[in-house]
Amino acid sequence: MTIDTIFITDTEANTRLDIILTRRYPDQSRSYFHYLIKEGLVLLNGKAVKKQLRPKCGDEVKVEFALTPEISVVAEDIPLDIIYEDEHFLAVNKAVGMVVHPAHGNWSGTFVNALLYHCKELPDVGDSLRPGIVHRLDKDTSGVLIAAKTLECHRALVEMFSSRNVSKKYLSICVGNPGSGEIITNIARDHLDRKKMSVVEDRGKEAITRYTSLAHNEALSIVEVALMTGRTHQIRVHMQHLKAPVLGDSIYGSVSTNKKYGVKRQLLHAWKLSFDHPITHEHLDIVAPIPSDMASVLKKIAPSWSE
Repeated sequence: MTIDTIFITDTEANTRLDIILTRRYPDQSRSYFHYLIKEGLVLLNGKAVKKQLRPKCGDEVKVEFALTPEISVVAEDIPLDIIYEDEHFLAVNKAVGMVVHPAHGNWSGTFVNALLYHCKELPDVGDSLRPGIVHRLDKDTSGVLIAAKTLECHRALVEMFSSRNVSKKYLSICVGNPGSGEIITNIARDHLDRKKMSVVEDRGKEAITRYTSLAHNEALSIVEVALMTGRTHQIRVHMQHLKAPVLGDSIYGSVSTNKKYGVKRQLLHAWKLSFDHPITHEHLDIVAPIPSDMASVLKKIAPSWSE
């Protein structure tokens, strides 16, 4: 399931909760939030509530987005760029703009919908919205995405990711040049904007990122990033913190610089995954070709670039 946490603002205080949620999530209907509230999937300060309740400023609201009985995750004939597949799992080069799993605002057209069509059957992992899903990528991040085809493989892959037995390397185009090094901080939800993550000192979870500048010109750089942890928006937050934001990033980047280069999405690509096959134990290096919009900028920085 997908769970969001929001905090009631001063302007929202003393307004009915169902109205607040409808305004916060305009893609969903008021009747949808009535359903969630009735099912106990909306918590106010940790407790189930009624739709007519009027929260106070600063109250915490947790919303567990779930399918209603009228909605189901259906198989859809959506092309997948498969770069590895066997009877245990598959790896695709996820396209820019594809959402990984159904959630509010994206109940169809996702990787899971495509996966159900391709595989016909997927393991029941206890989450009807994410069958077979092992990890995720942001909507506008391209690259290697893995899904398990059996329960045994799913359990093994999840354990490998959580225990850091999977090498994850990304390629990014950054504004400026961060150089090479390692950054270790805590990352948590931003106090002012709950859709953003921020580097913090006294809360959140530890995030470790290693980065290497492969090439640069006077304005941009090609940066290889290795994730030691897997926090939400980790690379984008850390690059911003290093004052070298990902080009095209509408949340953590520079609006004027993005406009200057005509880039409308973050140029971040999940480039390589390296690990031992969870079942056969064969070593695998899975590489996703770089998408054309990113490759064109990359060539301007380093004309002789070769993957």
